[in-house]
Amino acid sequence: MVKRLLSATSSEIKKMTPMDLKQAIKSSEGRIICSENVALSQSVAGEITNAELASAYGADLILLNGFDVFNPIVMGLPGSANLQEMIDLMNDPRGLKKNPVDQLKHLTGRPIGVNLEPVDPMSNLNQQQTKISEGRQCTKETLQEAQKLGFDFICLTGNPGTGVTNKKIAEAIQLAKEHFFGLIIAGKMHGAGVDEEVVNMEAIQSFVQAGADIVLLPAVGTVPGVTDEDVRDAVKYIRSRGALSMSAIGTSQESADQETIKQIAIRNKICGVDIQHIGDAGYSGLAPVENIYAMSIAIRGLRHTMNRMGSSINR
Repeated sequence: MVKRLLSATSSEIKKMTPMDLKQAIKSSEGRIICSENVALSQSVAGEITNAELASAYGADLILLNGFDVFNPIVMGLPGSANLQEMIDLMNDPRGLKKNPVDQLKHLTGRPIGVNLEPVDPMSNLNQQQTKISEGRQCTKETLQEAQKLGFDFICLTGNPGTGVTNKKIAEAIQLAKEHFFGLIIAGKMHGAGVDEEVVNMEAIQSFVQAGADIVLLPAVGTVPGVTDEDVRDAVKYIRSRGALSMSAIGTSQESADQETIKQIAIRNKICGVDIQHIGDAGYSGLAPVENIYAMSIAIRGLRHTMNRMGSSINR
């Protein structure tokens, strides 16, 4: 029987298959935190990665944002002090290229995931479109590259203004099932610049039917008009079909005061979500670490928070 992720050591996590990881999350009963980090941002704490900081303050899962799978760079990894040095290392003719995903797993002892965005060229945009590189979009080639890099999970979602639609997310799930063998998270944290309902039961059903392991929903209190009842009903449906759910703070409220974070955390735990995501809009591509800590205290208390923060990656 797989150990719950809430209390699993780094060595136990390393041995987990994708389905083991899914069960480990489910068994943790709503006490798992996913921290989203901007890969190309220099850590606010100096020459370490944002992923290490998030892990040190209680995050169980690390999700990389702004990561180009064709140019895989994570700032703060050993051997690089700045972005140009990272680029030089990646292009070193002596073949010194290292896999940053393997490095992050080694440094954090956490499962590592990446955002891939199913951009819809026919989307009904309500703002100027934000263009992103090919290596950040969801295609057969980027999924295959994510698999080669060894990501534990992917998140099919959209950053602000990118034009990602629910329809394209559902199609991307089916494509991902063919070319990526880790866990698949899918859904929208906000509108992504598109004039459509963010929480839409028809879309959620299409995500589950397409094979999503975890369905992403905006956290109650983040997107206007998304109520406790909307999230609760969606979570009940998702759970009844054998999938898991993740609430997401993707509206820059991750940098609000700690009391706001605690309120959001408790409300979404009441709704029954399995994972609580906290976004990257804080200092240098990471939520304020005190807010990751506050979320942890709110949804699992001091004992489990201390265990997660204090456990050595060498265990």
